[in-house]
Amino acid sequence: MFTFKSEREISLMRESGKLLALCHQEIAKLIKPGITTMEIDEFVEKFLKEHGATPEQKGYNGYPYATCASINDEICHGFPRTTPLKNGDIVTIDMVVNLHGGLADSAWTYAVGDIPKKTQHLLEVTEKSLYMGIEQAQAGNRIGDIGHTIQTYVEAEGFSVVRQFTGHGIGPTIHEDPQIPHYGSPGRGVRLKEGMVITIEPMVNVGVWSSKMDDNGWTARTTDGELSAQYEHTIAITKDGPVILTQL
Repeated sequence: MFTFKSEREISLMRESGKLLALCHQEIAKLIKPGITTMEIDEFVEKFLKEHGATPEQKGYNGYPYATCASINDEICHGFPRTTPLKNGDIVTIDMVVNLHGGLADSAWTYAVGDIPKKTQHLLEVTEKSLYMGIEQAQAGNRIGDIGHTIQTYVEAEGFSVVRQFTGHGIGPTIHEDPQIPHYGSPGRGVRLKEGMVITIEPMVNVGVWSSKMDDNGWTARTTDGELSAQYEHTIAITKDGPVILTQL
């Protein structure tokens, strides 16, 4: 079952989303060889506290950190660590912000120093696929329209779309229905309606789309050791089209 948000609730989520976007803007300034994802996690927690917000995923089902920090072949839910990032790495920072009860969820993949052209292409394709999916998030369309658009573009560029993890409804809790796969068939699945708020968050791999879990029970990584990237926005479905809540 999923919930429909009022204008007031969407307004609260928009304010949370703006703060989240501002936090990502600050993270982008920090990303460089030598920094650790634990330092980034500590920065995020302090930044949110200073702005009257909290990291919603900390403590969610026992998750211990303010962010997920997934490096290179890690697809999602990577634990922050004290190992310094190296030149040529990529790292996805994912977080959920709670500001006055409004939730917003966004992930971004960052290049660490200089990265190869193929890796840069992965990042560009993944980000573009997100916005192509958002264009399909129209009231009256179906969830399959989003996934089909993303999958078709990504696979045409020679990459693969992760199947095991999806976007989702959000607010008042982090994860709620409907699930938003980033693959599928057009005209299939739940019909999108005004008042829904969802995340679209394609995870795109250089190699095969399959994943495996680390022993920590949270972190998923590619089965072939190839790189994975992810970009995510929180989207409100309105009568005038999709509205991105997690941008300035």
